[in-house]
Amino acid sequence: MKPTLLILAAGMGSRFGGLKQVEPVGPNGEAIIDYTIFDAIRAGFGKVVFIIRESFADAFREKFDKKLNGKIEVEYVFQELDKLPKGFTLPKGREKPWGTAHAILVAKELINEPFCALNADDFYGEKAYSVMADFLQNTVQEKTYSMIGYQLNNTLSEHGSVSRGICTVNENNNLVKIVETTKIFKKDDAAVSVEADGTEVALNGTEKASMNFWGFHPSLFTSLEKKFVQFLEEEIDKPKSEIYIPSVVFEMIEDKEIDVKVLEANSPWFGVTYKEDKPIVVQKIKDLIDAGVYPEKLWD
Repeated sequence: MKPTLLILAAGMGSRFGGLKQVEPVGPNGEAIIDYTIFDAIRAGFGKVVFIIRESFADAFREKFDKKLNGKIEVEYVFQELDKLPKGFTLPKGREKPWGTAHAILVAKELINEPFCALNADDFYGEKAYSVMADFLQNTVQEKTYSMIGYQLNNTLSEHGSVSRGICTVNENNNLVKIVETTKIFKKDDAAVSVEADGTEVALNGTEKASMNFWGFHPSLFTSLEKKFVQFLEEEIDKPKSEIYIPSVVFEMIEDKEIDVKVLEANSPWFGVTYKEDKPIVVQKIKDLIDAGVYPEKLWD
């Protein structure tokens, strides 16, 4: 059975200032998502599921339906605030989405096979998809998940701070811990984390970073449902509270429910966090086209 690609595309990109999920970066108007899907198809994925807001639906269908027809199965699911379990009601005034764990959970009815979940606005590199597809077809189990690990200093922006999950990995390449670090700046060839009290913590830049590229067995949905209910029972009246997939995964690791293999892909990562990042991404895409990694026109 071919694995599924789940693309988290419901966020607006507040630091970017718009719908960056479909922002053109390729020579023929291709978005980063186009390269994501192209890489996934040649790695052997059989379906793509877009997690979007309903208000994005027309823009996404216009951009993707025609060119992907016959190349890969396409599904859409909406992450809306009122998609809550029975017994819960949307609090008045809630505007913020419930987080990435909720985003994945809303796709439950569409996915019965091993799948990977990733961000819409990150370029993960061709090799990452082949490594993940191999894992999902040959290694994934109900209690064995995975993530692609990237070197921290290869994931930073020249134009401001970024949030990264800094990972600790054991001798078996299993994930031991993720520390969500919300304000990391590039500093020379290394990095620095600015803590809540303003103090700086030096990082060497070689730390493993999670870029939210996860490989899951569909058994995840059962755990997600339970943990989302627990989250709502405790946090539903906090207007800015969110439940993130790295936190859920780490809880499951701590409770010895799963192991998570950290996969090495040696792929380039880049993304558009700020508008100023876009010219860099455009140039990197051009370099990959010039090197023969991608055709100049992805979709004929």
